[in-house]
Amino acid sequence: MKKTTLMSISTAIMLATSAVASPGASDTQKAIIGKHQIEVKDGKLTPEVLWAMGRIGSYSVSPDGSKIAYTVAYYSVKENKGHHVIYVMNADGSNNVQLTTTAYNEVEPIWIKGGSKIAFLTAASGSNQVWEMNPDGTERKQLSFYDGDVEGFKFSPDEKQIVLIAQIKFGQRTVDRYPDLDKAQGFVVEDLMYKHWDEWVTTIPHPFLASFDGDKVGVAKDIMEGEPYEAPLKPFGGIEQIDWSRDSKKIAYTSRKKTGLAYSISTDSDIYLYDIESKTTRNLCKEDSQDKNMGYDTNPRFSLDGKYIAWQSMERDGYESDRNRLCLFDLATGKKQYLTESFESGVDHFCWAKDSKTLYFTGVWHGTTMVYSTNLQGNVKKLTDGDYDYASVELLSGNKLLTKRHSISRPDELYTVELKKKGAEITQLTTENNHIFDQLNIAKVEPRWTKTVDGKDMLSWIVYPPNFDPNKKYPTLLFCIGGPQSPVSQFWSYRWNFQIMAAHGYIVVAPNRRGLPGFGMEWLENISTNYSGLCMDDYLSAIDDMAKEPYVDEKNLGCVGASFGGYSAYWLAGNHNKRFSAFIAHDGFFNMEQQMLETEELWFTNWDLGGAYWEKEKPEVVRSFAASPHKFVDKWDTPILCIHGEKDYRILASQGMAAFNAAVIRGVPAELLLFPDENHWVLKPQNGILWQRRFFNWLDKWLKK
Repeated sequence: MKKTTLMSISTAIMLATSAVASPGASDTQKAIIGKHQIEVKDGKLTPEVLWAMGRIGSYSVSPDGSKIAYTVAYYSVKENKGHHVIYVMNADGSNNVQLTTTAYNEVEPIWIKGGSKIAFLTAASGSNQVWEMNPDGTERKQLSFYDGDVEGFKFSPDEKQIVLIAQIKFGQRTVDRYPDLDKAQGFVVEDLMYKHWDEWVTTIPHPFLASFDGDKVGVAKDIMEGEPYEAPLKPFGGIEQIDWSRDSKKIAYTSRKKTGLAYSISTDSDIYLYDIESKTTRNLCKEDSQDKNMGYDTNPRFSLDGKYIAWQSMERDGYESDRNRLCLFDLATGKKQYLTESFESGVDHFCWAKDSKTLYFTGVWHGTTMVYSTNLQGNVKKLTDGDYDYASVELLSGNKLLTKRHSISRPDELYTVELKKKGAEITQLTTENNHIFDQLNIAKVEPRWTKTVDGKDMLSWIVYPPNFDPNKKYPTLLFCIGGPQSPVSQFWSYRWNFQIMAAHGYIVVAPNRRGLPGFGMEWLENISTNYSGLCMDDYLSAIDDMAKEPYVDEKNLGCVGASFGGYSAYWLAGNHNKRFSAFIAHDGFFNMEQQMLETEELWFTNWDLGGAYWEKEKPEVVRSFAASPHKFVDKWDTPILCIHGEKDYRILASQGMAAFNAAVIRGVPAELLLFPDENHWVLKPQNGILWQRRFFNWLDKWLKK
């Protein structure tokens, strides 16, 4: 349900699937998972082929812009885990070399000491610590010796200090209250936010400051000591939410200084500026009484001349999918302004130009995520084009940017965007999965615009099976996106992958229905408190329009989706008027009254549903809860597969079990796929393979009769 950045998702996958071998581990545990050299049969994309692909993660540019260090994750289905390694290459993509070859996950490479060393994270000493190595991978040396795991780090510009992210204890354990009950497993809960995403909240992250003498990181001190607030923000925040001033005297960090019920109903995070010498902290978001940022404020970045801080800022408290604006704060005057007001969509990632007068950012518009620029006067310019998503942007050198780019047809690779007077010149640097894609039959993807019931134009991405023959008829899938306000852009997924669906003989229809970004604020916000309104009409308009094509088998249509897409499948199961022959709902909410009380981030249901279901004086609340899928079970007549993870604390597994039970009681063919060890996603390799096999087994059973 929560909208997240691709970088956050990739970090979450790393933490969930990467097993770390400790000193003294067996040889089996120390087996190195590397690049897979596989043979693809008949050119068909399969789950096993998907999991054989390398996944590019974070990257870093050397100080002189001549080299790039980056990470790749490889996965073993047999061992059911992943392994992360570091590569280095020249800035033009040449001389690409894998630096790390140990059995440990080694991540977050950062150039230090003028580019003569690369700092990184590894658990080679038993816990996750900061190490350094030469740019050729030699002379590995441990730098930090923190008592616990280091989850992120950032050196000061003068490299005399370092910020570490580490967990601190939060709340009381049962044994703290009752020392004689040291084996008791019960939790005593006295306020909300006792669970979050996929964990019971017993620790929270804090930023720690330590000296660095070039040889060893000193004793780390918590700059938020005694504060029961998280920084960076759970569940996905990392070192990107912290930055150093250019003079190395201040630290900007992101925090939401609330706990319990107050935390659960508010998205109001702020940017704080910590002065190292005075040990004082300023809240930059609340200094101006005329402009108190009340929504998410995250990811501060100092300009290279040290005069400004920019960050991503949402306007409204409680609205987690509000438009992310680019906020500029003048450190000398305290003046604040918003630079992307003319861009009627959100800022996903950004960086400063060398002149400190320009910022580059990525954002979605009409189903693709492009690179844009803005000056300090807010003049926005589009720099790239094409059917792609640019996932991130960093300054490489001068007029060159370094980005990650993917599409519905290809996973992430690294590219440069060279800015020229006549437009941007795009150059691909990495070819991580070319040896696999050279063997694949890739499906054609094209846009399709459909008229909605109220006469507006809606974009869908249509994906056709490889070797598509318009004279044949194909079973067709309606894909329902989650979020609910996540774009259906040119995204690449290792589970909800449109190419693998097409490879199994299905046409895929993926609409940018009401409630998605990239089509203006009116389109984005139409879904709030109106889940069963125009957004559901849009889904039906898209599939009805496509079903008119002679190559679509209108008698074998399927509907699939996760999170809000799961809700959509459950709701449409009772309101589709026999359009569909099969449904699949993953981690969707089935009973909205149950969901409102079970979820942890109450701001979501408060905003999206209008409030609690007992607030019957509010028409929007009555409308929202009247649209609960469980109220339409009497109309269910179509086979349905319900999938859920038991570690999903955003939408509890009881929702999927209730939906499955209802279908069985109704006599509707149903299957339940339950993952005791997965959260809102499916992250472990063997679980991922199982998910794909049951997904296509269900669709083939009912749509290929």
